[in-house]
Amino acid sequence: MVRRGPRRRPTAGFHDVNVTPLVDVMLVLLIVFMITAPLLTTGLPVDLPNVDAEPAPVHDSRLVISVMVDETVVFEDRDVTRDVTGALRSSLAVSAARAIYVRADENVRYRAVARVIAASRAAGVADVNLIVEREVP
Repeated sequence: MVRRGPRRRPTAGFHDVNVTPLVDVMLVLLIVFMITAPLLTTGLPVDLPNVDAEPAPVHDSRLVISVMVDETVVFEDRDVTRDVTGALRSSLAVSAARAIYVRADENVRYRAVARVIAASRAAGVADVNLIVEREVP
């Protein structure tokens, strides 16, 4: 018998994309970033006060402003003691989030922290969070 009509070609192979390796790589990267993200905010030597409170989770390390023992104010790895308000106003991250996280040394005077909070309010920051360490009983 002679077969007439369109001839079928053999299929060239499987054409779907295998996403399993991509998902594996993404899960590994997620775990790595979850482990390293908290370590990024501890760049400056600040002795945080120990209090009986839950630590505020830092959502963006670009929003952390540090008050050192000698009352210098460090923001985005530069000394902004003279113009805290100007530094916060010029930061795109602060403008977008309208929030900051204050890391103050436990031995710094209250006046220095109050100046940073007042400067942040003058810069239009709506949410000021204090970073502390949880007190261990």
